Amino acid sequence: MSTLTVDIFVSADGFARGETSPGYFGYMGPDLDEWINSEGAAPQLVVLGRVTYEALASIPPQARDDGWQRWTELRKVVFTRTLTETDWPNTRLCHDLEGDIRRLKEGDVELRTMGSVSLARQLIDAGLVDRLRLMTFPLVAGDSGREPFFAGLTATELELTSSRVLDGRIVLTEYRPTGTDIPRG
Repeated sequence: MSTLTVDIFVSADGFARGETSPGYFGYMGPDLDEWINSEGAAPQLVVLGRVTYEALASIPPQARDDGWQRWTELRKVVFTRTLTETDWPNTRLCHDLEGDIRRLKEGDVELRTMGSVSLARQLIDAGLVDRLRLMTFPLVAGDSGREPFFAGLTATELELTSSRVLDGRIVLTEYRPTGTDIPRG
């Protein structure tokens, strides 16, 4: 049986992106680059939402790097209510989030999201996430913050399973959702 890992990059105040922030909030370093490459090289089925899919698939040819090429080689499923076809290699569309994820988890290939904030929230709320990995960047996005990752999520307890610091400034924490409500006073 496969596990589903949700990877989300956030500012210290919980935003998945800033209005004017560059990629990786401007904090790309050798450790982060190595982590991205090693995670991307692992056998996996990438789970995307429509917005992330469209952003990645539409990168202009002059901006396509080795990472983008690797993405084209990975098997991908895109969850969408509106798209009816895809022309990105190794990509198929799915429309029944909970049912399709449950069926995909019956396989032997690990499932992993990248980005896809709305999709990640839906997967967490549906109780389908086995690992939540937060890459927390050392900045407060403040008024420029967009896509507050934790907004609207159902309260749920998380068990810390690992943590490490990348490039002396980025904190990678891995949690396992326990499936229980948070402690209440």
